[in-house]
Amino acid sequence: MQNKLPNDTYAPSDDTFFFADCIANETGYSALEIGTGSGYLGKILQEKFSLVVGTDINYTALKSQDYKIQNSVCCKDADAVTTEFDLVICNLPYLPSETVQDVTTDGGPEGLVIPLEIISSAAPHVRPGGKLLFLTSSLANYQTLIEKTKFMGFSVMIIAKKPLFFEELIIIQATKLSF
Repeated sequence: MQNKLPNDTYAPSDDTFFFADCIANETGYSALEIGTGSGYLGKILQEKFSLVVGTDINYTALKSQDYKIQNSVCCKDADAVTTEFDLVICNLPYLPSETVQDVTTDGGPEGLVIPLEIISSAAPHVRPGGKLLFLTSSLANYQTLIEKTKFMGFSVMIIAKKPLFFEELIIIQATKLSF
């Protein structure tokens, strides 16, 4: 596991750079990053979107981001957000754990509890036809994550995988269906 920085965030690493490659060609008017941490991914989004909002539960992290996002909100998941976005992204805390000791990495049993909470919070903020992109791992029960996301009104597919030493990183794209 990576070392935490003084502001209690993790330095960008393999998962961050993999996710960055996957969002490099995304464009639109508005984007939301849930769990922005260092701000690395949000900063990339600012180059392609007019409005970018980053949320994080860690106020210290938001105040001292290494990569500043113009609109940062201290809140859990997307709870304080009241608008819809063209794109919502999240590098989920996906590691399976009996209990959640570290909200930045622990996903709860099967790596599902915290990710499903975040996706449920994000779902109302994705405009119809908009995308929710999230990163998970082969260590988590990602198939159940996909099925539950479909049940929330999304068309879901895996768009990228990256094998690492002990796991495979997985980027999932969920496109909000129009009813």
